[in-house]
Amino acid sequence: MPQIIRHRFKMNDTKYKYKLGIALSGGGAKGFAHLGALKALNDRGLYPEVISGTSAGAFAGVFYADGYAPDEIIHFFKNKAFREFVGFSIPHGGFFKSDGLHSFLKKHLRAKTFEDLKLPLYVTATDIEFGESKTFSSGALIPTIIASCSVPIIFRPVEIKGHYYVDGGLFKNFPVSTIRKECMKIIGVNVSPLTKSEYKSSIKYVAERSFHYMSGSNTLLDRNLCDYLIESSDLFGYSMFDLDHVEEIYLTGYDLTKKFLEEKEALFKKDFPHIFI
Repeated sequence: MPQIIRHRFKMNDTKYKYKLGIALSGGGAKGFAHLGALKALNDRGLYPEVISGTSAGAFAGVFYADGYAPDEIIHFFKNKAFREFVGFSIPHGGFFKSDGLHSFLKKHLRAKTFEDLKLPLYVTATDIEFGESKTFSSGALIPTIIASCSVPIIFRPVEIKGHYYVDGGLFKNFPVSTIRKECMKIIGVNVSPLTKSEYKSSIKYVAERSFHYMSGSNTLLDRNLCDYLIESSDLFGYSMFDLDHVEEIYLTGYDLTKKFLEEKEALFKKDFPHIFI
């Protein structure tokens, strides 16, 4: 079930740059639920002023920060062309086609740099050589988004200014801390809480589950930094590479968030008097 964690921040505290920020976790195809969550929030008058995302969260977040509505974004992903760009392929050990992902982003993103975006965006990736988490908020967009999504072995590392980056989920799969000091309130959407999954004798299963446990274990601190935490095991049945249920995952995220807002109506209206639930 969705959970809530609250901090003792006053809405009239002027030391914060943003009133509301949103943090979006990694999670592969489960990240389509982020778009449903954003749609549910927007439907009720809640619009984040800053976005922090890792991997799938960065992928969803960059389109929203680029000024697209959630319904417009999900239309891109339901299109056959999306599957052609990023479809899972086996020939060389199970790589996603990163060249196609680059083409997809280039085709649909209007902004070329972070500075061009409609909303501030923070993207987390991992420096594979130095073993450090890196947060990007300026410079070229596409290489950074691909780097943040580059699950090791499945994607090749992305070179940015002489450093090689892979999926941000290695160290920070739920990037709340990157914007915590700047936001009065943060809504966190974690689409990959730790769950069990029946064993399957396949390399894909072992690789996916290993990454799930590794990335999930580093979310504990960031979960506790949320003012509102939305997460649920309802998404556990979808794999990291599931491109066959894009709309279904999107609607699951929408329904989870809508229910969460209804259950916490009094708290949300206290913090955000203008909203309607």
